[in-house]
Amino acid sequence: MRSYIIRRLLLMIPSLLLLSIVIFLIIRLIPGDVIDAMVAQMRSRGANIDVSEARESLEHALGLDVPVMTQYVRWIGLAPGADGSFSGILQGNWGESLWTQATVMEEIARRWPVTLELGIIALIFSQLIALPIGIYSALRQDTWLDYIGRSFAIAAIAVPSFWLATLVIVFPAIWWNYMPPIMHVPFLEDPLRNIIRYTAPGFLLGLVLAGSTMRMTRSMVLDVLRQDYIRTAWAKGLRERVVILRHVLKNALIPVITLIGLQVPILVGGVVIIEQIFVLPGMGQLILASIAGRDYPMVSGAVLFCGVGLMFINLIVDLIYVYLDPRVRYK
Repeated sequence: MRSYIIRRLLLMIPSLLLLSIVIFLIIRLIPGDVIDAMVAQMRSRGANIDVSEARESLEHALGLDVPVMTQYVRWIGLAPGADGSFSGILQGNWGESLWTQATVMEEIARRWPVTLELGIIALIFSQLIALPIGIYSALRQDTWLDYIGRSFAIAAIAVPSFWLATLVIVFPAIWWNYMPPIMHVPFLEDPLRNIIRYTAPGFLLGLVLAGSTMRMTRSMVLDVLRQDYIRTAWAKGLRERVVILRHVLKNALIPVITLIGLQVPILVGGVVIIEQIFVLPGMGQLILASIAGRDYPMVSGAVLFCGVGLMFINLIVDLIYVYLDPRVRYK
């Protein structure tokens, strides 16, 4: 087990290197230039400036007057910066915002707990919806309750979360003059208000994820119910609850855990939109605002941080297999 974990951690190094290159280049391929935006902002404030001189000055001050690959190796920390010192990600310096001069790590530290809490609540809602319905549909196969559960799963997969979120915001305001609370309250400051604030966006995200989990759970429970050892358990006269909880679920949930791990990147993508709709100050809102402002260090750092988190989540999902299935061994 230890050697497997070490190998997985070592394999993350080239993966993160490739991810960092892709992130660094893609944000710079987006049409628009942060220097043009800054010059336009200066002129809108009535500053009497020479555009070419202002551009040169800003490019030099922000370190954008060198080739892109030079900017990359400086950002990583493999080459000295303009002041001759090595200061990049490898040295613990993720850079500063081009607009606010706030450090990337300070912004991430302030915002990632919001995204983490929203993601955890969404996953909890997802499993609370998917697992009972999926298991019950399998136990009552081809009954009218099974058909209702399967139809619900298809609807949950088909309906996008941002559309549901828009309905939740718009229609209560039109019909009942009610708007969900938009003031963010930290959990430690007021747990009840915090949970109320996250319930609606967490439920909507979880509902969308529940559809595929529900279908997978139903299929795997049906497959396990047809196994010989389950027939033997029924023949011995064991109660249904014992057969399901002790013999069926442990084996049926292994592919479901895999699916949940694969859903985490989808969850991160959904969080970006949901945070924007419900005005949650998380990583999604930070990434969208940084992309709009062409804030290269902030976008690169935030997306890289999310990538590292996803890799560790995938590792944890693999390790859960050992608990669910003793036959699984990692060497």
